[in-house]
Amino acid sequence: MCRDKRVSIFIAYIILLSFVSKGIHAVEPEFGSTRVVFQTNYGDIEFGFYPSVAPKTVEHIFKLVRLGGYNTNHFFRVDKGFVAQVADVAGGRSAPMNEEQREVAEKNVVGEFSEVKHVRGILSMGRHADPDSGSSSFSMLLGDAPHLDGTYAIFGKVTKGDETLRKLEQLPTRREGIFVMPTERITIHSTYYYDTKMETCEDERSSLKRRLSAASVEIEKQRMKCFP
Repeated sequence: MCRDKRVSIFIAYIILLSFVSKGIHAVEPEFGSTRVVFQTNYGDIEFGFYPSVAPKTVEHIFKLVRLGGYNTNHFFRVDKGFVAQVADVAGGRSAPMNEEQREVAEKNVVGEFSEVKHVRGILSMGRHADPDSGSSSFSMLLGDAPHLDGTYAIFGKVTKGDETLRKLEQLPTRREGIFVMPTERITIHSTYYYDTKMETCEDERSSLKRRLSAASVEIEKQRMKCFP
């Protein structure tokens, strides 16, 4: 009788540990203070970074954002319930790149794999077979994808704009091999970033100036390209 009781207590303890362990892994990583906004022809999408999970990936992607690398890029893949994937900067932009943008865009980032789960809204780096081949393409998850866990680098999550992602999921698509692609171009017209710790008007003015400056540079490049 005592033995059966001890066995029951032991089993209950193991089950409890299992739930505690799952609870620990389910805790969402802490966001950094930076937020990035992609302004598309279907609405804005804002996301934050997980610097404690993938510091090198975050540094790389944020540098591309600061350089205006994603301006005029596009979502080349929209697979409803799975992913909306941003194209590689080097081949996805409609505007020409300057030397610094190209240099950063073509760099590869070491695969920073973690225990964070692939759920809706997560940002996950694209790559080829080589785990260290990620460069500038990444996906925004449109649903849970546990088969990607631990094999693709998660570096952030969408914080605002899920309604925009839902609009993208409703667009007509076509299949090319393994990819489900939109039949029309989903353009990232411009991007900007801000710090959630900003509190003063001066900081806000500075952020607005950066946005306007980035937009004016891209507009001028397009003007020179199309109307020389």
